[in-house]
Amino acid sequence: MSIFKHDSGAEAFFTSIAVWGIADGCWMAVMNNFLHDIHSMNELQRGVLEFFREMPGLLLIFILVLLNRFSDWKIMRLGTFVSLIGVLFLPLPLSLLAAASCMVIFSIGQHLVLPVRNSIAMRVAEDGKEGRSLGILTSVTNFGAVAGSLLVSLIFWSVPRMNSHVTQKGIYTSVWFLIGVLVLISWLCTFTKKAPVDQSRRPKLYFAKKFRIYYFLELFYGARKQIFLTFAPFVLIKDYGLPTERMALLLGVCGAVNIFAAPYVGRLTDRLGCRFVMIWDTIILFFVCIMYGYAGKWFAAGPALIIVCLNFLFDSVISTTSLAANVYVKSLAAGKEEVTATISTGISINHLISILFAPLGGWIWMKFGVETLFTLAAVMSLANSACAMMIPKGKNA
Repeated sequence: MSIFKHDSGAEAFFTSIAVWGIADGCWMAVMNNFLHDIHSMNELQRGVLEFFREMPGLLLIFILVLLNRFSDWKIMRLGTFVSLIGVLFLPLPLSLLAAASCMVIFSIGQHLVLPVRNSIAMRVAEDGKEGRSLGILTSVTNFGAVAGSLLVSLIFWSVPRMNSHVTQKGIYTSVWFLIGVLVLISWLCTFTKKAPVDQSRRPKLYFAKKFRIYYFLELFYGARKQIFLTFAPFVLIKDYGLPTERMALLLGVCGAVNIFAAPYVGRLTDRLGCRFVMIWDTIILFFVCIMYGYAGKWFAAGPALIIVCLNFLFDSVISTTSLAANVYVKSLAAGKEEVTATISTGISINHLISILFAPLGGWIWMKFGVETLFTLAAVMSLANSACAMMIPKGKNA
C-alpha cells in the first residue's frame, strides 16, 4: 500500500478491476461457444456481429468527447454499468438478434472501461510510483482473465457430472448469472467516496508524417488481428468441435503463459530493438497462419487439433509484441502528449480496419474456405514485416 496515495480509492479501484477481470475472462471463454452451440451462428454472421462489437472502439475518441465533463472514475462506473445491462438479459430466452444486441451493449461498456483504467491507476499512485501501479494493474487484469477462463472450464466440466439432467443451455444460463453478479460487484466498488474526481487529458486524433510507418503497421496489424481474434476460436469450435470447457481451458493457459511472456517480450524489445522484434514476430506469424489454415488438410484430426491449439497459443504470445510499436512511437515523439495522441490514433486505425475486415473475413471463409482466410492473414503478416523493415536502423529502433 506504500505505492498508493492515502485515501485515493486504490483499494476500491483494484478490487473493482480484479472482479471485472474475472467477469471478462468468463465472458471471453463462453461467448464463441454460446453463439455456435445455442444460436448456430455461421461464419458470416460471426463476422457481422464482430463489426458491431468493435464499432465502439472506433468511436471511442468521439464518445469520450461527449463525456468530457465526466471524470475518469465516473466513466469507469458508467462503462461497468453498461456492461451490466448487456449481460443481465442474456439468461432470458432470446433470439440470435437479441443476444447479439446484448453482446454489443456489453462491448460498449468494455471499451469505456479500457482507456480510463490506466489513467486511474497512475492517479492513485504516489509520485514516482506510477509504473509499479500500472504493473499491478496488468497483473490483476491477467489474473482475472486466467481465473475467469478456468472457472468456466470447471463449471462446464463439473456441472454435467453432478447433475446429468442439466441442459447445455442451463449451464450457459448459470454462467451468465455468474458474470452478472461479478459485474454488479465491480460496479458497486466504484461508489467509494475516496475516488479521484479529476480527469486526465483525453487523447485526440493526431497525424504526423514521422509516424507514417507506425500507421501502416497498425493497419496491417488490425487486419490480421481481427482474423485471429474473431475466427481462430470459431475454427476450433466449428471445425474441430472444441467444447466450452476445453476452449476456456485453452484461453486460461494462454493468459497464464502471457503473464510470464509479456515481461520477457518487453526485455527482448529493450535489448534487440523494436525493429528486430516487429520484423521477426510477423515472420513467425506467417507460418502460424499457414498451419492454422491448412493443418486440417495436411494432418489427421487428432494431430491437427493439437497443432491448431499450439498455433492459438503462439499467436497469443506473439500478440504481446505489439508493445514494440509503442516503443517505436516513443522513440520518435517529442513528449508524452504526442505519444498518447499517436497511439490513440493508431488504435483508431486498428479498429477501423478490424470492423471492416470482420464481415469480409466471414464472407471469405464461407465462399472460399478457411484456408483462404488464413492465407490472407499470412500475407498481412508479411506486409507487416515489410513495413517494419522500412524503419531505419539505430539505437532507438
